[in-house]
Amino acid sequence: MSALDLLRSLFVYQAWANGELLEKLACLDQQMHADDHHAAIRLINHNLVVSKIFAAHLSGTRHGYTSDNTEDTPKRDELSADVTATDHWYLDYLETVSPEILSQPVPFVFTDGDKAMMSRQEMLTHVVTHGGYHRGEIGRILAQIGVTPPWDTFAVHLHQTEPLRRLQVREPLGV
Repeated sequence: MSALDLLRSLFVYQAWANGELLEKLACLDQQMHADDHHAAIRLINHNLVVSKIFAAHLSGTRHGYTSDNTEDTPKRDELSADVTATDHWYLDYLETVSPEILSQPVPFVFTDGDKAMMSRQEMLTHVVTHGGYHRGEIGRILAQIGVTPPWDTFAVHLHQTEPLRRLQVREPLGV
């Protein structure tokens, strides 16, 4: 599997995981768990902003953010639509980028003013791992209030979307 194929697979997973989490949050009693719901929405919004910032770096455009979150907290439905659109942007980007372009370094400036340089591949990897980190934080919030978080792992995603993978194993390894 090439790096580009792996990145595509990871971004399909991320879109799935984001959808699962947003669906779980839609079922959360917002009055009973107002503070926890707000904290989860703030974390998702932060992740969205960072994803948009890196999308701008990847596309060579200005992002317009001065922080890694917005001052106002969006409504969950608006946030969900924006997360979905951003996930699709990354999937579209990965359909058009070449392996040669992935290794190119891109200079940029973080919102705190620090200068940086990462390859496009490193930026994409950062976006995926950053998203997983914050979904994990939200999962912990949900667990603490007695709500079972989505089972958000790459392995679960692969086996749910490609159930034939389970049938291809001849002998269990590592049991």
